Amino acid sequence: MLYGSTRGGDEGRSSAYVIKNGLARDGGLFVPMETPALDGAALDALLPLRYAERAARILHLFLDDYTEEELASAAEAAYAKARFGANPAPVATAGGNSVLELWHGPTSAFKDMALQIMPRLLSLSLEKCGEERDALILVATSGDTGKAALAGYADVPRVRIQVFYPVDGVSRIQKLQMQTQEGKNVSVCAVKGNFDDAQTAVKRIFASEAASKQLEGQGLFFSSANSINWGRLAPQIVYYVSAYLDMVSAGAVKRGQAINVTVPTGNFGNILAAYIAKQMGLPIKKLVCASNRNNVLTDFFGTGVYDRRRPFYTTTSPSMDILISSNLERLLYFRLGTGECARLMKALADTGTYSIDAGTRSALADDFAAGFCPEEETAQTIKAYFENGYLCDPHTAVALYCADKYRAESGDNTPMLAVSTASPYKFPQAVLSALGLPVPEDDFGCIDALQAASGVCPPANLASLKDKGVRFTAACEKEDIGAAVAEFAAIRS
Repeated sequence: MLYGSTRGGDEGRSSAYVIKNGLARDGGLFVPMETPALDGAALDALLPLRYAERAARILHLFLDDYTEEELASAAEAAYAKARFGANPAPVATAGGNSVLELWHGPTSAFKDMALQIMPRLLSLSLEKCGEERDALILVATSGDTGKAALAGYADVPRVRIQVFYPVDGVSRIQKLQMQTQEGKNVSVCAVKGNFDDAQTAVKRIFASEAASKQLEGQGLFFSSANSINWGRLAPQIVYYVSAYLDMVSAGAVKRGQAINVTVPTGNFGNILAAYIAKQMGLPIKKLVCASNRNNVLTDFFGTGVYDRRRPFYTTTSPSMDILISSNLERLLYFRLGTGECARLMKALADTGTYSIDAGTRSALADDFAAGFCPEEETAQTIKAYFENGYLCDPHTAVALYCADKYRAESGDNTPMLAVSTASPYKFPQAVLSALGLPVPEDDFGCIDALQAASGVCPPANLASLKDKGVRFTAACEKEDIGAAVAEFAAIRS
């Protein structure tokens, strides 16, 4: 299968190439030139398989220049029981919803589902492309991607990774996870700004010929671990297919019966993976795009206008505190093609806004609904679900609120799969506050208090943070991110 840019200026690339390079030469995002089919017979064949086996088969539909044996080996290593437990992506039940729990991996967030296998795909891509330089991976994170990428790439040969996070835009546990990261090839820096500031700066560096040329002189090249990289997005398709099959096995739906899916999202990558699964043939009726107070996506689907020129809010669901949803570009490409997609992205860069016509908005409404959850409702949802036996984090609460609201307002009783993206122990302060309980000042006091109140054990990777030393305390202005990258690149490994 070949890949091309959403903006039309970089075509005919292999999957190994797009995973190695991350971003297209024209600044666009790589997309597959065709969508592989996943019919009833294919779903039946996947039904009895374990998660790693399903992952290898589904990924081979997109990454056909990797052998089946290479993908099977990568998936078995990535999704091993020691990393994820018996089932990497179990489906629970809460209220009237099935809940896809994607936080049972080594950093307790859904990003692990892709970032445990992606380093293996990148290492293979260097060999397949005959690349002699080493990769310098730049990551802008709103919280979870940073730690998951650091954990996935730590001490991976021929790779360095540098992560930038908004200094006041992540939870204290998320920050500590990144600051204590081990590995000789990692670097972490806070940014005095928000996530969009960090993401825009990183994209600018990727697009800079001068920066790339300087890096080449040091035997390095830029790559990415954010969902702008197809190697991050493709593994996310897997867990929607796997969740549907698990619902079939559990008797929640019959094979062929449609489901709705609600995804809490800021950068639009997680829900785009579900959309691609639907385009492949997975029986999904409606995709509910769930936002927090930063509801730029809700407004886009409701009005057809995307406008990032709006107040930015820091919320209790910080991984969704985003105003520039990068992966929406891929959806625009799938619907409108390269020319119109490139025009809209230029308008966004030049003016901060763009709009689609009424016909396109109506067509999108066939697949998507959108809603957002205010802060007070996030807290109330956490409390209400806890009182009914389910403990969730603020991002999952946003999804559950929007799922319940969609069902009530639409009258659509199609079985709902809501996506749970993080362990509640990554945000213990917010969860305790929502439950009306005292909130200790100490992070680990919060973890202990939440465990005492809920009876749910915290993930070992979070509980053990208190015994780790802080390595990274640097912070820079958003204008100085380029200098920080240059400094890290100059370090001899």
